[in-house]
Amino acid sequence: MDKGLMQKAEPGSIDMGVFNHCDILEEGRVLALVTPQGERVRFHAVWLRDNAPDDKTRSAQNGQKLITLSDIPENVSLKNVELHADGIRITFSPEDKSVFFDPAWLLDNRYDTKPAQSDRKTWDSELSATIPVGRYPEICHQEEALRDWLSHIRTYGFAKLTGGPKKPQALLDVIGLFGFVRETNYGKWFEVRTEVNPVNLAFTGLGLQAHTDNPYRDPVPTLQLLYCLENSVDGGDSILVDGFRAIERLKEERPTYFDLLSGYNARFVYEGADGVCLHSQRPMIETGPDGEVIGIRFNNRSCAPLVDVPFDRMQDYYAAYRYLSGLIDDPSMAVSFSLGPGECFLVDNTRILHARRSFSGSGSRWLQGCYADRDGLLSKLAVLEKTQGRN
Repeated sequence: MDKGLMQKAEPGSIDMGVFNHCDILEEGRVLALVTPQGERVRFHAVWLRDNAPDDKTRSAQNGQKLITLSDIPENVSLKNVELHADGIRITFSPEDKSVFFDPAWLLDNRYDTKPAQSDRKTWDSELSATIPVGRYPEICHQEEALRDWLSHIRTYGFAKLTGGPKKPQALLDVIGLFGFVRETNYGKWFEVRTEVNPVNLAFTGLGLQAHTDNPYRDPVPTLQLLYCLENSVDGGDSILVDGFRAIERLKEERPTYFDLLSGYNARFVYEGADGVCLHSQRPMIETGPDGEVIGIRFNNRSCAPLVDVPFDRMQDYYAAYRYLSGLIDDPSMAVSFSLGPGECFLVDNTRILHARRSFSGSGSRWLQGCYADRDGLLSKLAVLEKTQGRN
């Protein structure tokens, strides 16, 4: 490395690269960096040491850590910082260990100030004109097309697919493009058509309220695929609702209702087949430690008696439940479409509620469905974005 491009922070001011100013603060426990745009980003010395990218700390083959936290001195601090044109070299005390950091990586992983998350876009019926869709022949043979289709699911929580083969189990080929089928008591896949004695109301011609699938499981399947093989009935359109948009409206219009539905467990049960007894106790609205909504479980057919809501809150809880149900049923919240043979849609089952309009007994309607997990989809998408870049 060209020593002429090196400057030291003791503390000091730098005019190059991603950052143009840096300070060592709090007796070496904190590094502060400033971008040319004036954004100030701070990192603790212990965090930097724990995330050091050198080959003694992380495996060059798989990126996994080779040390434990107990291998890092409790009194770790910054001894010296050198800013170069292509990175930042940090020397830690008392180890006297010198490590080179990529400034772009630091910016991407900052925790002092977080950039706005733009991947997720909530929606309502206005999305009907631009429903995200991909073409099966293209996503099978063009990685860019597959990347775009998977990114739609990350952004909108669902995407439609057209032009697929009209053959049984074709849905397994779709899942195989990014991940693996999650087998349940329904099998690797399940049939969705009218039955005389169905084990589930989904296997009838009745209309269904928008819902998430399998709320009685822990964890729930995070993806669901429904693939059409035959459809000549009158009705039976698929309806999708963005549960996160419904929750946004709930918070805006009735914030106390949001608190109730996210603060107390609901119960969900399925015992509709021999040898199956599935139970879960989770809030209808699941949030992270920072209050961010991370999931919705809404399925009135599978909702068991509520027992985790205090007596003096039960009446209000039901009012909140009814209000959320009304938002989900609001036509202005939904998009709908008919599936033809060789078409399917994939939904994020922790976010998107799906429904079906009733259909007549004449004609035929045959869909196959299966479950998968979102981590496989996001992994495949991350690989594609690394190799192709993001739009």
